Amino acid sequence: MMNQQIHLVSRPTGEPSTANFQLVEAPVPDLADGQVLVKNHYLSLDPYMRGRMNDGKSYAQPQLLNTTMGGGTVGEVVASKNAGYAVGDKVVGMGGWQLYSVVDASQPGVLRKVDTTHVPLSAYLGAVGMPGVTAWVGLVTIIDPKPGETVVVSAASGAVGSMVGQLAKARGARAVGIAGGAEKCDYVVKELGFDACIDHRAHSDFKSMSQALKEACPNGIDGNFENVGGMILDAVLMRANAFSRVAMCGMISGYNGEPIPLAAPQLILVNRMKVQGFIVSEHMQHWPAALAELGQGIATGKYKHRETIANGLAAAPEAFLGLLKGKNFGKQLVKLA
Repeated sequence: MMNQQIHLVSRPTGEPSTANFQLVEAPVPDLADGQVLVKNHYLSLDPYMRGRMNDGKSYAQPQLLNTTMGGGTVGEVVASKNAGYAVGDKVVGMGGWQLYSVVDASQPGVLRKVDTTHVPLSAYLGAVGMPGVTAWVGLVTIIDPKPGETVVVSAASGAVGSMVGQLAKARGARAVGIAGGAEKCDYVVKELGFDACIDHRAHSDFKSMSQALKEACPNGIDGNFENVGGMILDAVLMRANAFSRVAMCGMISGYNGEPIPLAAPQLILVNRMKVQGFIVSEHMQHWPAALAELGQGIATGKYKHRETIANGLAAAPEAFLGLLKGKNFGKQLVKLA
């Protein structure tokens, strides 16, 4: 049986392109004891993968050249030499950019069985997966919003940001999103239930963004879930209240090596702010509580999520480059089966 994989074959200089990737074929190896063969149904595309394409210091280990790109997958066990997994089990893991993955399922945490009775399989890569847990950990453990406080989140219509606002609303806070384009902002307010959403394309300079934030956050900002950095972060800091909290999740404005200076870092001192960076994989103790709330919320329809799906493994590089430019709406996936 043949497997298809996408390898990273060169490091990008500046903006990445499809030329950095290559589709290759390789035979599926025979299983050893303890291993399972998973047919991947969906591949998750996430912004952190951009950092892994570089050789420099990032919060994720660099991706080795001429090897299968890493990434989250959901799929089905099609062969098993592990007593804990049966053929037909639906699983989530890090199968990478390939159609089939061989997994040593005896290692703790590499594969997790999931129940698709009330939650669709694909949601385990988004709202009830790593992005949803990222939203939960940053919001609940760092921002810790109190009823009536205002929480701002950039990239608000994306897989992480969309959950941040809904989780904040469930805790009695005001949720204000920042997203690109009127259609995304409409969705954030009307579908996801945010109190307001600012279109950063309509407010593309600091002065305009600051004014829009002032109108959307009349009582200032108590919590900021930061996915973008740059000018947007500068504008948010100008509206920050005393003792406000910033969960630093992503700085996508600098992913291609652009400098992203902070205009007024003294505001962190003046407002006695807590600014904390975090990586969700370092907070495994919170995953069960997060997944329980997210799974229940998606299963009952309390929380909404949206997906953009590219078809076929060969479409992954193009879809990934589009994600980095905000072309996706909600969680970006690749359908493999």
